[in-house]
Amino acid sequence: MIQAPVWFERKFEFSFPPELLPNLCARLRGTPARLEDALRGRSHKSLIGKPQGKWSAQEHAGHLLDLEPLWLARVGDYVAASDQLTAADLQNRKTEEANHNARPLEQILAEFREERERLLNRVGGLDASLFNRAIPHPRLKTPMRLVDHLYFVAEHDDHHLARIWELVNVVR
Repeated sequence: MIQAPVWFERKFEFSFPPELLPNLCARLRGTPARLEDALRGRSHKSLIGKPQGKWSAQEHAGHLLDLEPLWLARVGDYVAASDQLTAADLQNRKTEEANHNARPLEQILAEFREERERLLNRVGGLDASLFNRAIPHPRLKTPMRLVDHLYFVAEHDDHHLARIWELVNVVR
């Protein structure tokens, strides 16, 4: 089976119309359920196994939770018409230091669902004109509309969901 590509090597083209916003929001709203489906009922070993010393499935889930404040901060950047989007910690220190494998899975899942709902509620309350506002992304060095940012978040979700599926179907 083909493995998920390395996230930092991904290239993005933001050329779709802002009218796809409802589709993106549906995709983002579905991530907690897809994450739960991928992880619930799995053996503890398959959740916390770290093949090649890389993140476990549970750590990937924790990472999704860890990035919700960044996504929300970037929405705030659009509202404030900032000069650049809030930068991510490219070393993922929050995830590395969180010890997600020692946490109850249900806690991670519940917190992720709550934080994602917070993001979607914030986005849902915005004026439609903001979704076309473009602000440079600090790593990609390209302007990103708010609708592009939401697509980026959805792609990031799917990247980690793909890794989780690989892990829970390999580590027994």
